[in-house]
Amino acid sequence: MSTERKPSPRERLLEAAATLTYRDGVGIGIEALCKAAGVSKRSMYQLFESKDELLAASLEQHASAYAATLLPAADDDRSPRERILHVFRQVERQADAPGFQGCRYLAVQIELKDADHPASRVAHRVKAHLTAFFRAEADRGGASDPGLLSRQLSLVFDGASARAGIGADSLAGLVVPTVTTLLDAGGVR
Repeated sequence: MSTERKPSPRERLLEAAATLTYRDGVGIGIEALCKAAGVSKRSMYQLFESKDELLAASLEQHASAYAATLLPAADDDRSPRERILHVFRQVERQADAPGFQGCRYLAVQIELKDADHPASRVAHRVKAHLTAFFRAEADRGGASDPGLLSRQLSLVFDGASARAGIGADSLAGLVVPTVTTLLDAGGVR
């Protein structure tokens, strides 16, 4: 007798939304989401007010795992410079994985274009958290202009993730040296 718990309809919808929107984009239809989750449209609307709310909840559910795979642990004692480089090494590793299509949070913002969309608000918050991490580390590392450097690092992150996601470039040997140059120019130790 198996004691494995079957995911709830809500959990299945959240996972279907995460998988399908990453693979196919946010334009995926309600029917496809419900079919992938094995949940009726009626049940979906009982659990979520709209597809927009489902997308936002799915992004929110994956936000902490996204940060955990990307950012170093809070108690990591490496230098600010090494902590920043850790993020870009992680992106480099992720970009080599089968099925990598770039940063899901950036993709949502680009696809939706509406900053007030519930999923856009979640994506914006996640991306702002990454920029805040860069700023805090740049400040701790003695950067001459931590605000500017954090924005530059976010630009490199998004550009590298997007180019790798569309198969336009390999990040190996490209992104870490680029970030190293920015860190050197910014005076980060």
